[in-house]
Amino acid sequence: MFFTRLSVSLQKYSEISIIMQKGYIKVGAAIPGVKVADCDYNVEQIEQLISQAEENSVEIVVFPELCVTGYTCQDLFRQQALLIQAEAGVFRLLDFTRKMNVISIIGLPIVVGDLLLNCGVVIQKGTILTIIPKTYLPNYSEFYEKRWFASSQDLEPKEIYYAGNKVLVTPEPTLIETSDGVKFGVEICEDVWAPAPPSNHLALSGADLIFNLSASDELIGKHDYLKGLLAQQSARTITGYVYSGCGFGESTQDVVYGGNALIFENGKLLEESSRFMLEPQMRTTQVDVEMLRTERRTNSTYVNAQRGMTARIVPAQSISQREFVLERDINPHPFVPTRSDMDASCDEIFNIQMSGLAKRMIHTHSKNVIIGISGGLDSTLALLVCVKTFDKLNMPRKDIIGVTMPGFGTTDRTYHNAVSLMQQLGVTMKEISIAKAVTQHFKDIGHDMSVHDVAYENSQARERTQILMDLTNEIGGFVVGTGDLSELALGWATYNGDHMSMYGVNASVPKTLIQYLVRHAAEQFGNDGDTDTKTILLDILDTPISPELTPADEQGNIKQKTEDLVGPYELHDFFLYHFLRFGFSPRKIFMLAQKAFCGSYDDATIKKWLTTFMRRFFSQQFKRSCLPDGPKVGSVSLSPRGDWRMPSDASSALWLKECESL
Repeated sequence: MFFTRLSVSLQKYSEISIIMQKGYIKVGAAIPGVKVADCDYNVEQIEQLISQAEENSVEIVVFPELCVTGYTCQDLFRQQALLIQAEAGVFRLLDFTRKMNVISIIGLPIVVGDLLLNCGVVIQKGTILTIIPKTYLPNYSEFYEKRWFASSQDLEPKEIYYAGNKVLVTPEPTLIETSDGVKFGVEICEDVWAPAPPSNHLALSGADLIFNLSASDELIGKHDYLKGLLAQQSARTITGYVYSGCGFGESTQDVVYGGNALIFENGKLLEESSRFMLEPQMRTTQVDVEMLRTERRTNSTYVNAQRGMTARIVPAQSISQREFVLERDINPHPFVPTRSDMDASCDEIFNIQMSGLAKRMIHTHSKNVIIGISGGLDSTLALLVCVKTFDKLNMPRKDIIGVTMPGFGTTDRTYHNAVSLMQQLGVTMKEISIAKAVTQHFKDIGHDMSVHDVAYENSQARERTQILMDLTNEIGGFVVGTGDLSELALGWATYNGDHMSMYGVNASVPKTLIQYLVRHAAEQFGNDGDTDTKTILLDILDTPISPELTPADEQGNIKQKTEDLVGPYELHDFFLYHFLRFGFSPRKIFMLAQKAFCGSYDDATIKKWLTTFMRRFFSQQFKRSCLPDGPKVGSVSLSPRGDWRMPSDASSALWLKECESL
């Protein structure tokens, strides 16, 4: 009997896991057409949108405040005929939804004992799951709700029979839990404008989603304020926040309602309706509940705030499962700022890097910095940061010592770009060839120079680092590191070679972002009339990424291309972001990558490099465990002192096994 129960439990767990592996729930905000006090017409409009939601596999849809009667009925709310007709409308909606999976949240006035309450009624499959009364009632000249309605604060818990259902109406915070374990809460319009919105308590009690039935009018500037308020509340509560506001058809006696359907996820706007439309609207999207829960678990402030928070849980009806299809657009370059704020974001990143370097220079009383310049992207960005920092400190650029160290694989293109860039920027240039020193080193350790193996490559990288370190002892100052976040994630660095420096300004900047930062700098130089520097930077951007540790081809071109060896950096940066930022499994990352890179990479390619990423990430942790200091510029960092602490000998078997099963 025990094993039978265990088997059933594991099967149930497996079913839930399959659902929650995807991590998404599809939600909707609907704005029906309205005729004031015409419940039959309004219910018909609501039914059409519920049907549309069901057809589109929406799991929860919210409608505006008092949408069954219309929000602007005013003293008609005191009419028994209107209240009876509203209840009849709910009867009709229950019958209409009897065979539907979708959960619908509709607004209407409900009598509870001696009180008339402004309520949200949650219905599914012909059943009222719960009734949520409004807490905070506006008392403005155009919204004198206290004239007609009581607050939930005036309510004693009471069981009522409404539309054929026995329902407990209570001021107690209430959550509804779907059959796959997603919890959501409901608040009504003014509630979210209050100093302590009900959604605070609901979220801290476990609500993944908050739905708001609203009737906010339109005034100059109010819409932007509303969006900011909802974004803040979604971010503060780490929830998906779904808002539906009254639209066309409400009375325009004194005010106008624009029809706002807004869906946020942890402060980010996912969907937005068109305002002032004459036709009904519905906006839908998939909210990533798994991501929200991960954010909460890693936010100690949020965890502490949850203490003592409880809520009544109402179970929803079980539903028939449908095949999951990811509908959301997935950004293939999550580290890269959006186009609208690209320049401002690039400037901010540069300022963070500059401030970090400036503090280190002032603290160490350094007059010089030493940096290896290869003609590649990473050292170019680090040099630009050094130049900007020296300018900010009113220090001469000549005290930046740029060192080019040509070796066996250095091409003319990268060499000339390195030299030209240093000359254009006015830094002191040194050229120190590593060929003789490394050749002697090969003789010392008995290595055959014709064998281009790891020893061949790493000897060059370590020789370059030795030169830079020893120059600091000769000149003073410190070595500025050039390695980036993407290389650290993959371990694509020579241990105690380019892996080491005295301050790594690029330590939390991924490769995909570096490209945009360098391009941004190139445009700035061009705008200032320095077209020569712009030209050099653009050519560096067009140069294949390479450590140049093996000889060039017969035409003198780069033969050792990093992305041919370890995979495209845009894929690895995508994997890194979702793996570190949200702790997603390989299966989910693979699903997101399929969507993000559809048409660019096939499934086999994504799987191949995802497996490579997981294997390398685990095996190369020992390099990240002893990283030099460097400033954090974004939400993802691999610093062993803060953001990422992992055993160097952790097993990757679990992750690689899941990769193999894709």
